[in-house]
Amino acid sequence: MNNERQPLYMVIQEHFKRLITTGQLAKDDKIPTEKELMEEFHVSRITVANALTQLAKDGWIYRIPGRGSFVHGKSMPQPVSHYQDKPEVSELEPNVISAESYQPLATNRRRMIGFLIPSLEDYFALRLIQGINSILDESGYYLAIVLTKDNKDREKEAIRELIHKGAEGLIIFPIDAETYNEEILALKIRNYPFVLIDRNLPGVETHVVSSDNFLGTQLAVSHLWDLGHRDIAIVTDSPLSTTTVEGRIAGYMEALKQKNALINPAFILTEFRIDYKKGVDDQHPLYRYVRNKLATAYITLNAKLGLHIAAIAQRLELNVPDELSILTFDDPYSGEGETSAFTHVAQSEIEIGRQAAEILIGLLDSDGESDGKYHKIILQPKLVVGKSTGLLTK
Repeated sequence: MNNERQPLYMVIQEHFKRLITTGQLAKDDKIPTEKELMEEFHVSRITVANALTQLAKDGWIYRIPGRGSFVHGKSMPQPVSHYQDKPEVSELEPNVISAESYQPLATNRRRMIGFLIPSLEDYFALRLIQGINSILDESGYYLAIVLTKDNKDREKEAIRELIHKGAEGLIIFPIDAETYNEEILALKIRNYPFVLIDRNLPGVETHVVSSDNFLGTQLAVSHLWDLGHRDIAIVTDSPLSTTTVEGRIAGYMEALKQKNALINPAFILTEFRIDYKKGVDDQHPLYRYVRNKLATAYITLNAKLGLHIAAIAQRLELNVPDELSILTFDDPYSGEGETSAFTHVAQSEIEIGRQAAEILIGLLDSDGESDGKYHKIILQPKLVVGKSTGLLTK
C-alpha cells in the first residue's frame, strides 16, 4: 500500500525490492547511478544515498567503489563483501566470508590471514578490505573475513576459530566496548602476529594503524566555525567509550578551546544507540534534539549516522545545508561522481588497510619477531568539502 507520508528514501528502497523480487532485475544487474536516481525520483543526492546504503545493509544490493551498485539477488539475507565471487562460507556461517573461494585452484597452498571487523555496512569497511587485498594479491596469503557484529563473545570465538582453522596472522578492527577483549591480550602474550585497525588497547603496546582522530575533529570544528556555526554538536551512536571516540571528542573540545568558546556538554551526544532497521524514530532523543534545533551543525563519528541525521532533517523538512549542516567521519558514498554530497573527514581507509597488511606480512616473513618494537602508524586525515555543510544563515 502506498503511503503519501512515506519517506522518499523508503520509496526508492521499495521500488528496487519490488524489481528484484519480481525478477525484473536479476542477480549482478547494475542499477542506475546516484545521479540518474536523483533525476528519476526528483530527490536529493542525500536521499538516494540513504536508500542505497540501507539496501546494501539489508543485502539487496552490493556496491563497488568506482563501478556502481549491483543486485545481490532476492535470496541474500544479509550483505557480503563484493570482493568475493560466490564466497564459500565456513562453519562460522553467516559471520565468515572466506576469500579463498575466489582464488585460482592452484592457490590452495596460499596461507590464510584473518580479518575481524564488526560489519560490512559502509564504504569505510569496504575500502579497508580493498587496501588489504591490494597487498595480499601479490603475496602468498589470502584473506578470510569475519563479521563480529559488535559482539564481544563472538569476537572471542572468531579469534579462536580462525587460529584453529590455520590463520597465520590476524588484522583486527575491534568492536565497540568499554574494555578491550582479553582474547586480544592473550594473542600478545602468546606472541601471535596481529595488527589492530582504528583503535589501540589502552596501556598495551600493539601493532596498530589508524587515522589521527584528534586532528580529524579539529578539522571538522574549524570548518564549521569558519561557516559561522557556534552551536556545533558531536554525535556517536555507541554509548561505549573507545579510544577512537575519546580521541575525536578530545579533538572537538580542543578545537573549541582554541576558538575561546565554552564547551557545552549538551552538544556532546554520546548516551544513546540507534536501531537503523527502524529508520527514523520520532520518539528517539536524537530526533527530538534535531527537531528542537538545539544545534545548527552536527559532526557524526561515522557516515551511517550522518545519513540518519539527514533522514531526520528530511522528515522535519529542514533543508541541508541551509538550515542544518552535517559533517561526517568517512564518506557515505562510493566516490562516484564529481563531488561528494557530504562534507567529511577522509581517513585514508585504503591506506590504513595497506599499511596493516604490510606490517602483518612483515611479521610473518620474520616468524613473528618484532625485536621488541611495535609499529604505531597514525595517518593524517583531511577534510573533503561537499554539499552537506553551508554558511549559517539567520
